[in-house]
Amino acid sequence: MSTGYFSVKETSEMLGYSEQYVRKLLRSGELSGELISNRWVIASESANEYRYKENEVDSVIPDHERRSSSKPHLKALSFFSGCMGLDLGLEKEGIEVILACEVDKAARRTIESNKPDIALIGDIRDYSASQIREKAGLTLQDDIDVIVGGPPCQAFSSAGKRQGFNDDRGNVFLTFIDLIIELRPKFAIIENVRGLLSAPLKHRPHEMRGSQYPPLSQEEQRGGALLHIIHKLKKAGYGVSFNLYNSANFGSPQQRERVVITCSRDGERLPYLTPTHSEQGLYDLPKWNTLRDALAGLPKDGHNFVKFPDKRLRYYRLLKSGQYWRDLPVELQPEALGASYHAGGGKTGFYRRLSWDKPSPTLVTHPAMPATDLAHPEEDRPLSIQEYKRIQEFPDDWIIEGTLLDQYRQVGNAVPCSLGRAIGRALVNHLNGIEVVSYKDFPYSRYLKTDDISWEMDIVGNTHSSSMKQLSLSLI
Repeated sequence: MSTGYFSVKETSEMLGYSEQYVRKLLRSGELSGELISNRWVIASESANEYRYKENEVDSVIPDHERRSSSKPHLKALSFFSGCMGLDLGLEKEGIEVILACEVDKAARRTIESNKPDIALIGDIRDYSASQIREKAGLTLQDDIDVIVGGPPCQAFSSAGKRQGFNDDRGNVFLTFIDLIIELRPKFAIIENVRGLLSAPLKHRPHEMRGSQYPPLSQEEQRGGALLHIIHKLKKAGYGVSFNLYNSANFGSPQQRERVVITCSRDGERLPYLTPTHSEQGLYDLPKWNTLRDALAGLPKDGHNFVKFPDKRLRYYRLLKSGQYWRDLPVELQPEALGASYHAGGGKTGFYRRLSWDKPSPTLVTHPAMPATDLAHPEEDRPLSIQEYKRIQEFPDDWIIEGTLLDQYRQVGNAVPCSLGRAIGRALVNHLNGIEVVSYKDFPYSRYLKTDDISWEMDIVGNTHSSSMKQLSLSLI
């Protein structure tokens, strides 16, 4: 397997596609790549793998109904399920997933291998609410306890063009919201990237802003996408709250920040998730779990991983656990980083060896891309897929299907099971009338004004727009 990197032009020539189409594959995640100084760098093994897969007939798992007739006490429908990290967390709190919705071929095989009895459907846009009930084995009279899903996040990611609801993936997000409103579950959980907090309803390219252009319209204002979502849910009678949560605060051995929107059909605003850990032991909570905790007891043999190019290994051999490019000899730093040495930012992901005694950084879909390295603390290699699974808290025997890069992508995109469990615990407590523990001014993430109340005050207060205020409903 090749271990180098290709440019967009080289990849387009190899695959026989236009450069524009290669960029589309990168944005959709079908090719593993990274933007460095406004240029895409593509992992050569990803380009080669894509070429081979294009020439193969994939084993396609067909959509099917639920194969079990029993109905659990608490029933959940899962959308954009991936390899089911969030779902596993819910199940640990007694909420059983009876239907999964996923279009990715490898992820569908993962679901089928681990949960063959649940219903499996594909594109959410191909199914009506009644058809989804039928696939799940539910009648019109059966109450749905939970609908959960993390719609594709690229439309809102700050790393992309942020087309929002103008993007096909953004439109799928709206389809999901409409489906929640029609199926009317007791609870709905929507998980997404931090970029959703600031994404506009309609994106205007940055080169078309400034004094020579008209002011931003209501739809182009920061935060408009989320305000629109909340408006629809509250109009349908749901109580809505949200926050940006660092999964390490809930026991995950990984710092991963995600927006979680909780919606309750009874119209009540649910409290924020209850943390189980804190970075410095705040409120006498246990300190964050570490990479050492996550990998304890994992056999040293039998690991599957991609490789670093030989020229980069030269520098890795000079670094110890917890170090990165700034810990290289000063005279080697420009040589090691090349053109990126003169780029802005801290570049903390270059030549990064993970620390044993801290949580892992956010797992990415390829652990050996130049600017987001996830190297083993001691061994001269990236994290293995077995280590990825441990960090995301999957059971060791949970089967992840597909090629090695398919597996990295699925696990790298997953929600940590501990965060899923915290969500499930909050819903069960609300159903049972259990008052949750609240920690005043707890730092749920490293950012400010990310909870629903302060976020709304910030977004609406800074727009100075009556039309924006009209779009917003009070979240208090």
